[in-house]
Amino acid sequence: MSPAPAMSPQPMSHAARSVFVFGLYLIAVGAGLVAIPNTALGSLGFPPSAEVWPRVVGVLALVLAYYYLQAARRGLTAFFRWTVQARALVFVAFAALVLVGLAPTPLLALGAVDLLAAIWTGVALR
Repeated sequence: MSPAPAMSPQPMSHAARSVFVFGLYLIAVGAGLVAIPNTALGSLGFPPSAEVWPRVVGVLALVLAYYYLQAARRGLTAFFRWTVQARALVFVAFAALVLVGLAPTPLLALGAVDLLAAIWTGVALR
């Protein structure tokens, strides 16, 4: 029996590419929170912290990055659709936290990245 012919990788769809790029962004955010948490926190207007929580959130961001990258590589369209809704909700939640005074205004920048990336994916899915 002869071996199966090698399959060439399929190019990523525009939606998959948007999710892949967002996964890379999550790697940067997660790595920053794990490796240099006070720098990452300071860039968002939060005070320095000696607590473990920023690093825990960084690890969670890295886990999410893994899901995003793997889903993008496999073209999981259902996952792409779910992320559009979830990332838009992140913006709404961050905005609410800022509006009620529980978070500094620069947190909106992170939420805006989520919202813009969600819009990119949503448009690419059409």
